[in-house]
Formats: sequence, structure tokens, C-alpha cells
Amino acid sequence: MLRWLDKRHGNQAATPSRGVTGPKVGRHSGGWTALRKRLEAEPGLRVLDTGFTSPTNINYLTNLGHSVYMADLVHDACTGDWKRGEDEDGKPVYDVNGFLDSSLSFSEKKFDIVLLWTTLDYLPEALVAAVVQRLADVMNPGGSVLALFHTRMQGEETVHCRFHVTPGDDVEMQLAEQFPIQRVFTNRSIEKLFAGWSGHRQFLAKDSLSEVIMTR
Repeated sequence: MLRWLDKRHGNQAATPSRGVTGPKVGRHSGGWTALRKRLEAEPGLRVLDTGFTSPTNINYLTNLGHSVYMADLVHDACTGDWKRGEDEDGKPVYDVNGFLDSSLSFSEKKFDIVLLWTTLDYLPEALVAAVVQRLADVMNPGGSVLALFHTRMQGEETVHCRFHVTPGDDVEMQLAEQFPIQRVFTNRSIEKLFAGWSGHRQFLAKDSLSEVIMTR
């Protein structure tokens, strides 16, 4: 675990690898608190969880009576063979449709909840808007997306982490396969990215992550 997570967990060390590794560190999440209440009140929802497979998340959500699907979007985008060269300005060109069909194709299933976490901070630029649009396409009206956004580009708090849900008001962070952060979203850029969605609710946090629940 990098020093920031080490310090928050008493300096226990770990080594980055595929998937997740090391101790889980809790952080209060207003977004998860709000979303958890819906999950507890409405059984039978279909949930999409982005990130390396979390047995903790699967067990918690299925015990509440929900169906859970997984999509490790950051890994798939950053390690998959989706680059198709560069354009005339030297920017990388991606097979966007190929990526979407590979990682976000669910045989016409519609989702009620998406745990997007910090995914959008790490995706290549060419895939960001396309992923948000595909989520809009595969969600039921009134569906909720929980998204977290870094507020800075540098520092140990920008390491790529997996998030695990809990029965309380915390989520647990755990070091995941390392990819560089690509961008920081402002409130305005988040609203623009999710333009056309029916609403959003922002949650204040004391660390370098902001939280938003977007409503389809």
C-alpha cells in the first residue's frame, strides 16, 4: 500500500498487483449512505459495480435481494488493445464502439444502480463521454449512478483504489491495479458530462474526493 493508505491504516505494507491488495481503509461516504437507503428499501434491483470483482460487494448486495453485474472498466480500457493509432494532432484514436461492446454490453438488461466510483478519472479521454452515454442507455429511468471524483491531479491520494461497500456509512478503499489519474472534473464539467440526466445530488467530503449521485 502506498504511504497515504499506510498512514491511514497504521503503516501496513503491501505490493501493488493485478486486482486488489493490502488492507481496506474506511472513509465516510455521504453518497453511499444515501444510496444504501434505496438499496435497503427496494429489493430486486439490478446493480452494476465497476472495478475488480469485490466478493464483499457481491455478498452484501445479493443478501439484500439484488442482482449484481461487474465491469472492470479502468483495467479493460487501459490494458485492452483499443488504440488505433493517432489523429492529425497526435492524439490517440480508440476503437470506442469495440470497447463499449466488450465491457458494457449486457444483452439488453437495464440497471437501477451503478457504482461507478472513481472510474471516470482514470479512463482515456476518448472513452469518457461514450461510457456515460452507454450507462444512460442501459439504465432504467430513475436509476442512480454513484460517482466519485478526485479534486487534485497530484499526491498520494490520487492512487487508483477499489471501493468496498459496508452496512454502515463508510466505504472501504483498497489499493488496486495502478493506472495514472487522467483528469480532474469541476462541478461544471460533471454537469456538462451528464447533461440530459434528470438530476444530481452532490455530497461534501473532507478528503480529496467529491461525491455525486446522478439520476437517470
